[in-house]
Amino acid sequence: MTSQLPPRETDHYTQLADAAVVTTRALLAARENIADTIDARAMMCLHGPAGVGKTLAANVCLRELERTRGEEVCRIAFRARPTARAVRHELFTALGLPGEPPRHPSEFDRLLLDSLAAQPRTLVVDEAQGLNRETFEYFRYLWDEPATQIAIVFVGGAGAHTVLRREPMLSSRIFIWQQFTRLTPGEVLDVIPLFHPVWEDADPADLSFADEQAAHGNFRAWDQLTAHMRTALERTGRPRPDRDLLRWAFSRLA
Repeated sequence: MTSQLPPRETDHYTQLADAAVVTTRALLAARENIADTIDARAMMCLHGPAGVGKTLAANVCLRELERTRGEEVCRIAFRARPTARAVRHELFTALGLPGEPPRHPSEFDRLLLDSLAAQPRTLVVDEAQGLNRETFEYFRYLWDEPATQIAIVFVGGAGAHTVLRREPMLSSRIFIWQQFTRLTPGEVLDVIPLFHPVWEDADPADLSFADEQAAHGNFRAWDQLTAHMRTALERTGRPRPDRDLLRWAFSRLA
């Protein structure tokens, strides 16, 4: 089985060398929640603002379940607001079905239902904030079929949560909701020194300064800041971050 999840080296936004996946409280909760959702063959929603680690957490946890349980994960992402027709075609590709996609919706639906009933699978739907009621309803239709053996993990911004909560028929079927939030100031001091060697010996006051001025508890912003700080240290030969280097890095983020 070939994994459809992106490779580990792409986990961080800038593909930063030497960056670690840090076991935050949110990641630990996601690991438990995703495992419980798969055990129940249920649906869950990971939601929160951009850059707080939702997709990374889902990828890390699902790779582990692929490795330890042999769970087959089919990853689906949409760039724009899709229709049910687009969902059908994306699933056809993700499931690796042979031949040409059927022309008629009823025939297409039967093919997908039969395939999803053949073996247990987890569908991970990234960028789910781009889905609308029609497409969420289509995933519900597939999941509601008694013969299918699927779990579904929706990963998206606040828009995904809003659409799901607006429709009782949809929201009542979500087994677990998990909201991702920004790192707290205390978590920054605990987590960031483990995230990358650049910050190992940094003064905690400088870490707090960097978070207050630029990163604001957002992992993607910390990723960008780390890349710039790594460049600054290499160019200046200084042993650790300081306020001057931090301000230089901030200027690149403005």
